[in-house]
Amino acid sequence: MKQTTRNPWLWVPTLYFAEGIPYFIVNNISVLMFAKMGVPNGQMALFTSLLYLPWTIKPLWSPFVDLFKTKRWWIIAMQILMSAMFILLTLTLPHPSAEEIATGQVPMSIFMFTLILFVVTAFASATHDIAADGFYMLGLDQKQQAVFVGIRSTFYRLSNIFGQGVLVAIAGYIESNYNDIPLSWAVTLGITAVIFALVNIYHLFAMPRPSSDAPRLTGEASGKAKDIIKEFAASFVTFFRKPLVALAITFMLLYRLPEAFLLKLCTPFLVADQSVGGLGMTTEAVGLAYGTIGVFFLTIGGIIGGIMAARWGLKRSLWPMAACMTLPCLSFVYLAMAQPTSIIVISTCIAIEQFGYGFGFTAYMLYMIHFAEGEFKTSHYAICTAFMALSMMLPGMVAGYLQEWLGYELFFWMVMVCCIPTVIVTLLVSRKI
Repeated sequence: MKQTTRNPWLWVPTLYFAEGIPYFIVNNISVLMFAKMGVPNGQMALFTSLLYLPWTIKPLWSPFVDLFKTKRWWIIAMQILMSAMFILLTLTLPHPSAEEIATGQVPMSIFMFTLILFVVTAFASATHDIAADGFYMLGLDQKQQAVFVGIRSTFYRLSNIFGQGVLVAIAGYIESNYNDIPLSWAVTLGITAVIFALVNIYHLFAMPRPSSDAPRLTGEASGKAKDIIKEFAASFVTFFRKPLVALAITFMLLYRLPEAFLLKLCTPFLVADQSVGGLGMTTEAVGLAYGTIGVFFLTIGGIIGGIMAARWGLKRSLWPMAACMTLPCLSFVYLAMAQPTSIIVISTCIAIEQFGYGFGFTAYMLYMIHFAEGEFKTSHYAICTAFMALSMMLPGMVAGYLQEWLGYELFFWMVMVCCIPTVIVTLLVSRKI
């Protein structure tokens, strides 16, 4: 295929917007959708947490994206596949009755085909992430990469606002006007399918074809392919031979423990009836408070965290950022105890928690970069991100059952207790940097 170039403004923003949409649909919006459909929190949290798995194990197949086909081919192919999945989700979403939903005991078993479609979407999205990040480095020179790193991050976050804010608000609007929860989510998924398909078609023409974007596994390059696989195996071996690797893995698994529990149950808590300890918010209000205001303050927290980390360095950043990662969880303890109805009060608490999460997460990212330094920096960082996904998946699998057992108020107090492991691993790690 003939080499072509394109202005990065024509494809970098849309590529990273498209990268974010399926991730937030699968890992965040699915939680709210199943909760609104009346699925018990235990089953909902278990099955939606398992959807993190593709991001946990994606380092295992990332070398094969290098070996077969081009990065551009993988991007387009995965976008086509995800568009098809969104269409199928729209057409096949089960419609439990209002009476069944009201019981709060709709079995997840009726959503098995929906879950299968989400799993396929998750694997396609994880593969798309690998190809998109690789294509970014091939399609831009080093100067352009530096210029557009903020742009790609901004549009990825905008996809978060679009997913958890706009799409959730659309679902809430349909629900409140037609009093049909399954219809509201079917229409929302349909809108997602149309938008994602249009972005996919746009990328067919807008994305460049850099000469460096070529499959490594060709007739004359089979030796190189063997070297890639050998290097891939070596990167795993050397990662687990790094000094203090056990401490590093423990830190990566426990630093976000409070947030891993909280994130899985916060939106179900917001929409749950006050009689069961929730806030009884409408879906539209959740889209505004959590999906828009919350994401905005998450972004601001991340930006300020990056600025402060650049000034302080990793060692000085760890303690204040660990504090901001844990203490704002108290805002949900307050919400569960007071059960306020004011959207201003609720939005303020969510903004505080999300700002703290965005600010505190910076230290976690810096530590992964720090630990990945060395000969296999890229591969080792990918392994670190796998542990990051695992740190969210494992607590999330049991979070719903714990909430059903404890109730919302005691559950959020338990989240505060989980701040203790965060403090301990931060103490241990800070002494070694």
